[in-house]
Amino acid sequence: MPEARPKDFGDVGGSRRSPREDWIRLALEILFALLTVCAIAYYLLVLWAARSFLRRSRPPENFAPPVTLLKPVRGDDPEAFAAFESHCLLDYPEYEVIFGVWDPTDPAIAAVERLQRQFPERPIRLVMCPQPLGANRKVSNLVQMLPHARFQYLVVNDSDIRVAPDYLRKVMAPFCAPEVGVVTALYRGAPSSTLGSWLESLGISADFIGGVLAARLLEGVHFALGSTMAIRADVLARIGGFEPLLDHLADDYELGKRAADAGFRVEIADTVVDTHLPAYSWHGFLEHQMRWWRGIRDSRPAGYLGLALTFGLPWATLAVLAAGGAGWAWLLLLAALLARYAMAQGVAGSVLNDPEYRRLSALVPFRDFVTLGIWLAAFAGHTVTWRGERFLLKDRKLYR
Repeated sequence: MPEARPKDFGDVGGSRRSPREDWIRLALEILFALLTVCAIAYYLLVLWAARSFLRRSRPPENFAPPVTLLKPVRGDDPEAFAAFESHCLLDYPEYEVIFGVWDPTDPAIAAVERLQRQFPERPIRLVMCPQPLGANRKVSNLVQMLPHARFQYLVVNDSDIRVAPDYLRKVMAPFCAPEVGVVTALYRGAPSSTLGSWLESLGISADFIGGVLAARLLEGVHFALGSTMAIRADVLARIGGFEPLLDHLADDYELGKRAADAGFRVEIADTVVDTHLPAYSWHGFLEHQMRWWRGIRDSRPAGYLGLALTFGLPWATLAVLAAGGAGWAWLLLLAALLARYAMAQGVAGSVLNDPEYRRLSALVPFRDFVTLGIWLAAFAGHTVTWRGERFLLKDRKLYR
């Protein structure tokens, strides 16, 4: 009696696949396996990049010129005042803080006035920026705030950024080298109590920052992050000021890129700042992620396509399915899982010292599957929603 052939995932009701179906299955096995191997290689590269970043030489912190902190703000939330307050508690010889708002009824004004009362010895000014100079309101504010700056070193960061007392010392230190024109900083997200907020936090610590470190290792830093954009006034003038950024979505990327293109170095400071993440609904999370991913796609199309090589867990899972549950495919999935968690720990745990990562780490595989879906969906359109307004994104610019 002939030995019965064991069924696999491709058998349906005992029927056998046609040769064409076998070839398709083999092609898919090879494709998903290769994508998984590439992703594992990427995870190892990020680990190497994280190790290189941690072992880099650090400039002395005795370079402390006067600094103007520019804070374009809008709206208010329970964490906003604490973020503003952290900028008034800096251990630094001389600096000023300039807040800018465009709406005279903005609730952030009350928070700034409270700061002025709480820190009468600190130069804290509020600048009204009523002119809508471009689609990017933040940059529109910066253009109108800049004439009020007294000092040559300018530091811009997002309104929800909270910093440590040694923040300015760390950010200014790289400027002791005259070829440095821009300094930026890594950041971690402090999540609220919703799934969308947790996934956003994981995306920053276990995904996005890893890409930043890999880029630094492979090609140097040719961008800035909105968490910190420190720039010398002469470098800003050299790249045309803030005005060329008025209609750009990724103004931070553009600022760093233009400075690098002008021949200046962009450095990452030896500090990590915190951003408080809203309590995103599922829709709000997807909307924010779509804006982020389409912004990346529009700024760096080739790099965006290359992100296909970073989704190790989804590709490994598809390899298991395509291979009909073969043992080698399960081993590949295990290797991808171990490498993915090693990468996440290396960045979130070692580089960022993210206190939330351990609590949220079980969501990493789910986050990766969701992110693959968003990455694919981002190809399908050119619109983004930013603070309730809908824009067309084209050639890195926003159009209403």
